[in-house]
Amino acid sequence: MTTDSGLPDWLTDSWRRTLRRRCLNWYSDNARDLPWRHSSDPYEIWISEIMLQQTQVATVIPYYKRFLAAFPTCLELANADEQQVLGLWEGLGYYRRARQLHQAAKIVRDTHDGQFPTTFNAVYDLPGIGRYTAGAILSISLNQPHPIVEANTIRLYCRLLGYDADVTSKDAQHLFWSFADWILPTRNCSDFNQSLMEIGSLICDPRNPSCNLCPLNRICKTKQSKRFDEIPRPKQKTQYEDLFEVAVIIRDPKTSHILIRQCQPDERWAGLWDFPRFTLGNLQASEIQSDSDVKAGTKHDVRTAVRDRCSIEIEEPTWIHSLKHSITRYRVHLTCFQSEIKLGKSKRITTCDSLRWVSATELADMPLSVSGRKLAKFV
Repeated sequence: MTTDSGLPDWLTDSWRRTLRRRCLNWYSDNARDLPWRHSSDPYEIWISEIMLQQTQVATVIPYYKRFLAAFPTCLELANADEQQVLGLWEGLGYYRRARQLHQAAKIVRDTHDGQFPTTFNAVYDLPGIGRYTAGAILSISLNQPHPIVEANTIRLYCRLLGYDADVTSKDAQHLFWSFADWILPTRNCSDFNQSLMEIGSLICDPRNPSCNLCPLNRICKTKQSKRFDEIPRPKQKTQYEDLFEVAVIIRDPKTSHILIRQCQPDERWAGLWDFPRFTLGNLQASEIQSDSDVKAGTKHDVRTAVRDRCSIEIEEPTWIHSLKHSITRYRVHLTCFQSEIKLGKSKRITTCDSLRWVSATELADMPLSVSGRKLAKFV
């Protein structure tokens, strides 16, 4: 049975008091020493929350430190060049986060006198910030009472409640937010919410929960039923679609400069730089492990694609590397070639904003995608 709020009717005030006490006591003794936990500045907590989206804590720490060293205030971030912002973000992935972060900082500069807002609606209205992120920023930094619902806490809530239905449904989301609001104390909101996320992350593992170490094991429905494999309901595996792409490292033999292209706003990795890249339908990249594996027709198609996309003629390309990487629902098979422009038959590109000739030193400072940076090692 459930109450009018959608919560199970077996939940009691005593159960809630037990949960709060055990979470806070455990967090006091076991919280990780993370750099953003030494700050009560909403701006710094905002940076950490955006970086932590879909990214592991250990990966975020050095990026967080470098980012704040470069932009210690929201105003300095707002006044920065986007290329510098993207450069510091390089390797974290999901680059839209960086662009929205920069955009939001400009809004804070222009509408809040450069001071990060401290009310829920003002924070929620900023680009790239949803209900969870707005509440987390204000709860963690300023101890404001906002409920927390994100991946780690959803798993924890499901197991505490024994919830085995689809976690993405409207009813499930209503339940999680109602539950998070119901358990939230009026004091110590910052530590309490962080304790929930910490327990969800460190103890309530998706596959191997450490129930014996969990401070909530005596009040957990899933611990009692031992249905760990069923709760939360397992997600369907992502069905990846294969994409076969080609990248070409093109040199100017006179200067040794390399041709790169800036990804456009409607493209993958918008704002970043990459080597000329395109799809060839007849290319089976998984079969190419040496230059001798490349058919003559494929090399002709590569030269044609470069001419059509970049308006230059190149010499016959040579295979140098093949790699695989995943982007959202795509498994990309990338084959990289190298070549030189044909002297006397190519006009040097000087006016196209999206194409640029750069030296190897300049390339090292350009913001590239992860796969682009791997290919840059062959320059």
